[in-house]
Order: sequence, then structure tokens, then C-alpha cells
Amino acid sequence: MVRIAVGQLEPVFGDVRTNIIQSTNAVRSAHAQGANIVVLPELISSGYKFGDREELEAVSETAGEGPATRAWQELADELGLVIVAGFSERADAEFYNSAYMAVPGSDPLVYRKTHLWDEEKLYFQPGNTGFPVVETEWGRLGMLICYDGWFPESYRSLAAQSVDIVCVPTNWVPIPGQRDAAPAMATTLTMAAAHINGVAIAAADRVGVERGQQFIGQSIICAATGWPVAGPADATTVAMLFADVNLEEIRSGRSWGAFNNPSQDRRPDQYLGM
Repeated sequence: MVRIAVGQLEPVFGDVRTNIIQSTNAVRSAHAQGANIVVLPELISSGYKFGDREELEAVSETAGEGPATRAWQELADELGLVIVAGFSERADAEFYNSAYMAVPGSDPLVYRKTHLWDEEKLYFQPGNTGFPVVETEWGRLGMLICYDGWFPESYRSLAAQSVDIVCVPTNWVPIPGQRDAAPAMATTLTMAAAHINGVAIAAADRVGVERGQQFIGQSIICAATGWPVAGPADATTVAMLFADVNLEEIRSGRSWGAFNNPSQDRRPDQYLGM
């Protein structure tokens, strides 16, 4: 069994030091409860709602060299677990909304958000990493970030590489038309993606209001069947979710009986633009 933890946190905008302390404390707490993989929100090291390029530059870092990614890597090595967390990446003269996967004793994996949301396009470049998957002691792992989940091709690209668990740092916001009593669109899409691709998904959202922007919380861990095994979390409260997943069940469950396996039943020859 693999124990996944999702940390639903509330970063302090622009305060990298405080956010490092908050994120590493969350990881230590998850480790104390047996977690093998800990997923934290999008841009957890910096906050989200940038006002100008100077603010962005002040909190951005080179992957593996800046204070947040170094702290996460050192902690992953110390505790012997995987940490996935969002940060603002500086690469040459460009900036990316990125996720850092710290794997103990191994090179890190960096994923750059492919599909930028709203004003992110004013500050970040679209990701150019593709959708990498890494083999670990706890399964084949991949990453997406927030709005990537609105594009079925994102999850399909990872599933085509036999990913077991998709880690999703996110900053979900309210969707117009959302009814108070109805499930969030974000959690519904996450459940559907897990179901149709036969992968477990761990999505870590943030809470709070930052410069007028509300975030909806509701972090979730979905089994490869699509059903939630932890969460959705509360919409407003810092929280930690845990779920145990069985890698063999994930892999064997991709076949839906004698006649159907969604990955094999695809008909790309009939799909528009494929």
C-alpha cells in the first residue's frame, strides 16, 4: 500500500520564508502519520495573485537552487518520502508556474504548467516540459497543475505512460453558476479523470482569499475507480487528507472485464484532429 497525503494550506503572499515553514511543517506532520507521498498546493511558496513583474521576480527561484525547492528536497531525503509542491520557477529570463517533485535519493522532477489560467498569462510562459512520469518506490508518478485538469489530453498523456498516481497542486477558484449544495466542478472533473484513465489522483488546493481572489479548498484524493477515498475537504479550512492506495489494484483495474479497457478501446483514427 502507498499512503498519500494532501495538504490543504493557505500561503502568505510574498512571504517565502513563512511559506517554507508552513509547507515543511505540513510534510513533517504527514510523515508522522505514515505518508509516502505528500502533495501541496500550486504556488505554495509564493502565493498566487501577482500585481506586477517585480513581485514575481522577488519570489521566483531556480529549481533545486532556491530556498523552497532546496528545503523540500532536503526534507524528502531526510524523511524518505516524495514531496510535490508548486513554486514560481525562474529559468534564464523566463518564469513558469511549476511543480517540483522531490524524490529521496534521486534527481528531482520539474513540471511546468501547460495550460495557463487567466492573468497567469501576464507573468508566466506556457510550460514546455511535456508530461513527464517518474518511476519511484511508490509507483509511477506524474504531475499536473490546476487548469491542466480541464484538458482530457493532459491526463491521457500521463495515462499513456502507465502512470499510477497523478499529483495535482492546484489553486481552484469558484466557477460561474456553481450552486452551493452541488459538488465543485473541479472535484467532479478530477473524479471523472481518475475513472476514465484508471489512475489515482491527489489534488491539493489552497484556501483563503488573496487580493480579492477566493479559493475553494475541497482538496481530494480519488481512487483509480474515480470515487473519492479522501475528501473533498472543507472549502475554508486548512486540512490534511490521507488515503491508502494499492498499486496492484490500480494496474489490474484498468481492464473493465473481458471486453473493455478504456486505454485499448480508444479510436484515435476516428477522432477529430488526432
